[in-house]
Amino acid sequence: MRNRWWAVPVLAGAAAVLTACGTSSPPSSPPASSAPAASSSTTPASGPSASTVTISTRSTSIGTVLVNAQGHTLYWFAIDTPTKSNCNGSCATYWPPVIGKAVAASGTSLPKGFGTITRSDGSVQATYDGHPLYTYAADTSAGMTSGNGLNVSGGLWWAMTPSGAKPSATPSPSTSTSSGGGYGY
Repeated sequence: MRNRWWAVPVLAGAAAVLTACGTSSPPSSPPASSAPAASSSTTPASGPSASTVTISTRSTSIGTVLVNAQGHTLYWFAIDTPTKSNCNGSCATYWPPVIGKAVAASGTSLPKGFGTITRSDGSVQATYDGHPLYTYAADTSAGMTSGNGLNVSGGLWWAMTPSGAKPSATPSPSTSTSSGGGYGY
Protein backbone atom coordinates (compact mmCIF):
# COMPACT_ATOMS: atom_id res chain seq x y z
CA MET A 1 0.00 0.00 0.00
CA ARG A 2 2.84 2.40 0.71
CA ASN A 3 3.94 2.54 -3.02
CA ARG A 4 0.53 3.03 -4.62
CA TRP A 5 0.68 6.84 -4.74
CA TRP A 6 2.01 6.61 -8.34
CA ALA A 7 -1.10 4.77 -9.60
CA VAL A 8 -3.37 7.83 -9.72
CA PRO A 9 -1.22 9.92 -12.15
CA VAL A 10 -0.49 6.84 -14.30
CA LEU A 11 -4.17 5.92 -14.57
CA ALA A 12 -5.12 9.53 -15.38
CA GLY A 13 -2.47 9.61 -18.12
CA ALA A 14 -3.67 6.31 -19.55
CA ALA A 15 -7.25 7.62 -19.67
CA ALA A 16 -6.07 10.71 -21.56
CA VAL A 17 -4.20 8.58 -24.11
CA LEU A 18 -7.20 6.31 -24.65
CA THR A 19 -9.47 9.32 -25.13
CA ALA A 20 -7.10 10.82 -27.70
CA CYS A 21 -6.95 7.53 -29.59
CA GLY A 22 -10.72 7.30 -29.93
CA THR A 23 -10.82 8.72 -33.47
CA SER A 24 -8.93 7.96 -36.63
CA SER A 25 -7.72 10.50 -39.12
CA PRO A 26 -5.73 10.52 -42.34
CA PRO A 27 -1.98 10.15 -42.04
CA SER A 28 -1.44 13.85 -42.65
CA SER A 29 -3.76 16.77 -42.39
CA PRO A 30 -4.57 18.48 -45.67
CA PRO A 31 -4.10 22.21 -45.90
CA ALA A 32 -6.84 24.05 -44.01
CA SER A 33 -8.00 25.81 -47.17
CA SER A 34 -8.62 22.50 -48.98
CA ALA A 35 -10.55 20.73 -46.20
CA PRO A 36 -14.15 21.90 -46.38
CA ALA A 37 -16.30 21.85 -43.29
CA ALA A 38 -18.32 18.68 -42.94
CA SER A 39 -21.59 20.60 -42.90
CA SER A 40 -20.92 22.32 -46.23
CA SER A 41 -19.77 19.12 -47.93
CA THR A 42 -22.79 17.08 -46.95
CA THR A 43 -25.61 19.50 -47.67
CA PRO A 44 -27.31 19.65 -51.07
CA ALA A 45 -26.60 22.86 -52.95
CA SER A 46 -30.22 23.67 -53.68
CA GLY A 47 -32.71 22.67 -51.03
CA PRO A 48 -34.12 19.17 -50.66
CA SER A 49 -33.61 18.22 -54.32
CA ALA A 50 -30.10 17.24 -55.33
CA SER A 51 -28.06 19.21 -57.82
CA THR A 52 -26.49 17.60 -60.87
CA VAL A 53 -22.79 16.68 -60.82
CA THR A 54 -20.94 16.17 -64.11
CA ILE A 55 -18.47 13.27 -64.16
CA SER A 56 -15.80 12.56 -66.78
CA THR A 57 -12.57 10.54 -67.00
CA ARG A 58 -8.92 11.50 -66.82
CA SER A 59 -5.68 9.65 -67.47
CA THR A 60 -3.44 9.65 -64.36
CA SER A 61 -0.30 7.94 -63.11
CA ILE A 62 -2.47 5.06 -61.83
CA GLY A 63 -4.60 4.73 -64.97
CA THR A 64 -7.89 6.22 -66.11
CA VAL A 65 -10.10 7.43 -63.25
CA LEU A 66 -13.39 9.24 -62.83
CA VAL A 67 -13.12 12.96 -62.05
CA ASN A 68 -15.48 15.80 -61.19
CA ALA A 69 -15.89 18.99 -63.25
CA GLN A 70 -12.74 20.45 -61.62
CA GLY A 71 -10.68 17.40 -62.66
CA HIS A 72 -10.39 16.05 -59.10
CA THR A 73 -10.23 12.28 -58.74
CA LEU A 74 -13.28 10.48 -57.35
CA TYR A 75 -12.85 7.73 -54.77
CA TRP A 76 -14.82 4.90 -53.20
CA PHE A 77 -14.57 3.60 -49.64
CA ALA A 78 -14.20 -0.18 -49.27
CA ILE A 79 -16.45 -0.41 -46.19
CA ASP A 80 -19.40 1.43 -47.78
CA THR A 81 -22.37 -0.53 -49.09
CA PRO A 82 -24.49 0.21 -52.17
CA THR A 83 -27.07 1.83 -49.88
CA LYS A 84 -24.97 3.37 -47.08
CA SER A 85 -21.97 5.67 -46.66
CA ASN A 86 -19.74 4.85 -43.70
CA CYS A 87 -17.84 8.14 -43.96
CA ASN A 88 -19.51 10.80 -41.84
CA GLY A 89 -18.42 13.52 -39.42
CA SER A 90 -14.69 14.21 -39.49
CA CYS A 91 -14.20 11.53 -42.15
CA ALA A 92 -16.36 13.57 -44.54
CA THR A 93 -14.13 16.59 -43.88
CA TYR A 94 -11.16 14.77 -45.44
CA TRP A 95 -13.24 12.74 -47.90
CA PRO A 96 -16.03 15.10 -49.03
CA PRO A 97 -18.95 13.15 -50.50
CA VAL A 98 -20.02 13.95 -54.05
CA ILE A 99 -23.38 15.53 -53.35
CA GLY A 100 -26.04 15.42 -56.05
CA LYS A 101 -27.11 13.28 -58.97
CA ALA A 102 -24.21 12.30 -61.24
CA VAL A 103 -24.33 12.46 -65.03
CA ALA A 104 -21.62 11.65 -67.56
CA ALA A 105 -20.00 14.64 -69.28
CA SER A 106 -20.84 15.10 -72.93
CA GLY A 107 -18.81 12.64 -74.97
CA THR A 108 -17.87 10.52 -71.93
CA SER A 109 -18.85 6.87 -72.19
CA LEU A 110 -18.98 5.02 -68.89
CA PRO A 111 -19.85 1.30 -68.80
CA LYS A 112 -21.34 1.28 -65.29
CA GLY A 113 -24.35 3.17 -63.99
CA PHE A 114 -24.81 6.16 -61.72
CA GLY A 115 -27.20 6.23 -58.81
CA THR A 116 -27.72 7.98 -55.49
CA ILE A 117 -28.03 7.16 -51.81
CA THR A 118 -29.41 9.21 -48.97
CA ARG A 119 -26.75 9.97 -46.37
CA SER A 120 -27.38 9.92 -42.63
CA ASP A 121 -27.76 13.74 -42.68
CA GLY A 122 -30.44 13.52 -45.39
CA SER A 123 -28.29 14.77 -48.27
CA VAL A 124 -28.14 12.89 -51.57
CA GLN A 125 -24.78 11.36 -52.52
CA ALA A 126 -23.83 10.22 -56.03
CA THR A 127 -22.81 6.60 -56.62
CA TYR A 128 -21.12 4.78 -59.49
CA ASP A 129 -21.35 1.01 -59.91
CA GLY A 130 -22.98 0.86 -56.47
CA HIS A 131 -20.16 2.76 -54.71
CA PRO A 132 -20.80 6.12 -53.00
CA LEU A 133 -18.39 8.69 -54.47
CA TYR A 134 -15.99 11.06 -52.68
CA THR A 135 -13.15 13.45 -53.41
CA TYR A 136 -10.04 13.72 -51.22
CA ALA A 137 -9.22 17.06 -49.58
CA ALA A 138 -5.45 16.50 -49.95
CA ASP A 139 -5.82 16.29 -53.75
CA THR A 140 -5.28 20.01 -54.23
CA SER A 141 -5.09 20.05 -58.02
CA ALA A 142 -6.65 18.25 -60.96
CA GLY A 143 -5.29 14.78 -61.71
CA MET A 144 -3.86 14.08 -58.24
CA THR A 145 -4.52 10.58 -56.89
CA SER A 146 -2.93 10.80 -53.44
CA GLY A 147 -5.93 9.13 -51.78
CA ASN A 148 -5.64 5.90 -53.77
CA GLY A 149 -4.82 2.90 -51.60
CA LEU A 150 -4.93 4.80 -48.29
CA ASN A 151 -6.08 2.81 -45.28
CA VAL A 152 -7.71 5.48 -43.09
CA SER A 153 -11.05 6.10 -41.40
CA GLY A 154 -11.56 2.39 -40.89
CA GLY A 155 -10.97 1.08 -44.40
CA LEU A 156 -9.23 1.33 -47.76
CA TRP A 157 -9.89 4.09 -50.29
CA TRP A 158 -9.63 3.51 -54.04
CA ALA A 159 -9.75 5.82 -57.03
CA MET A 160 -12.89 5.06 -59.06
CA THR A 161 -12.16 3.61 -62.48
CA PRO A 162 -14.61 3.44 -65.41
CA SER A 163 -14.87 -0.36 -64.90
CA GLY A 164 -15.54 0.07 -61.17
CA ALA A 165 -12.48 -2.04 -60.30
CA LYS A 166 -9.48 -0.94 -58.24
CA PRO A 167 -6.88 0.90 -60.34
CA SER A 168 -4.45 -1.50 -62.01
CA ALA A 169 -1.46 0.66 -61.15
CA THR A 170 -0.44 1.97 -57.76
CA PRO A 171 0.89 5.44 -56.96
CA SER A 172 4.54 5.93 -57.90
CA PRO A 173 5.91 5.88 -54.29
CA SER A 174 4.54 2.35 -53.85
CA THR A 175 5.91 1.04 -57.13
CA SER A 176 9.56 1.90 -56.59
CA THR A 177 11.84 -1.11 -56.38
CA SER A 178 15.35 -1.63 -55.18
CA SER A 179 17.91 -2.99 -57.58
CA GLY A 180 20.43 -3.72 -54.86
CA GLY A 181 21.19 -7.22 -53.67
CA GLY A 182 19.27 -8.72 -50.86
CA TYR A 183 17.24 -11.65 -49.82
CA GLY A 184 13.87 -10.69 -51.35
CA TYR A 185 12.29 -9.39 -48.16
